[in-house]
Amino acid sequence: MTVHSSLQTYADAWTHSIEAISELVTPLAESEWNQPTPCPGWSVRDVVSHIIGMECETLGDPRPIHTLPRDLFHMQGELARYMEVQVDVRRHHTAPEMTAELEYTIIRRARQLRNENRAPDTTVRAPLGAEQTLELAMQMRAFDVWVHEQDLRTTLGKPGNLDSPGAHVARDVLLGGLPRVVAKEAGAPPNSAVVVDVQGPVEFLRTVRVDENGHGTIDGSPSLGPLVTLATDWETYMRLACGRVRASAVEDKVKVEGDGALAAAILERFALTP
Repeated sequence: MTVHSSLQTYADAWTHSIEAISELVTPLAESEWNQPTPCPGWSVRDVVSHIIGMECETLGDPRPIHTLPRDLFHMQGELARYMEVQVDVRRHHTAPEMTAELEYTIIRRARQLRNENRAPDTTVRAPLGAEQTLELAMQMRAFDVWVHEQDLRTTLGKPGNLDSPGAHVARDVLLGGLPRVVAKEAGAPPNSAVVVDVQGPVEFLRTVRVDENGHGTIDGSPSLGPLVTLATDWETYMRLACGRVRASAVEDKVKVEGDGALAAAILERFALTP
């Protein structure tokens, strides 16, 4: 157990999701590792490679020295290229190599988490050489592994854990980005409100309020006169917000009330992950 209780939530969520991932992929035949996942451009092997690579970086391992091929057209931007290095170096690894490295990485990271005694506000390295707090780093690792667990479950036809500890971490991360989507990306007008009503394994109702300066905030209080209300289920919300599906593909699962043009603008820009 970590020394600081505020970090334990993220450690527990990470553990739950990454052990689920190990359980999902350990029995897979060699050919099953090549199946495409909802994560654009990545196969089952690629998703697991990404997880291994990011956990190794969190452990302080040096990044691989590797030149990416030029035909990886799914990569968009510097961050995507950064993430792709850990993936591409493992693209020819066999199933036993993948599961063995995953298991060893889980053991190492679990030991690190058990012995973690740094304060939550300790500065640690983030991707691309940036800096972030330890608390944010642990939150993002818990979020990342849960989202990729869902990628794997979708591909392998084994749904589950939509209400796991990682799901609740993901809810908080995704809702944290919603005010920017509504106010800045979609351009909701000043002094307006947008309500999001989500049902299912994880339920919540949130209101994004845009002030007179165009700045968005979020709270759990209902709005008496929202400009837009969006209602959907948790899995659809997660898939939209994580860029796993476009709004046009799930029109039948999202109920829209109010300003249709603003609703369309919000849903078009709903994805928060790269």
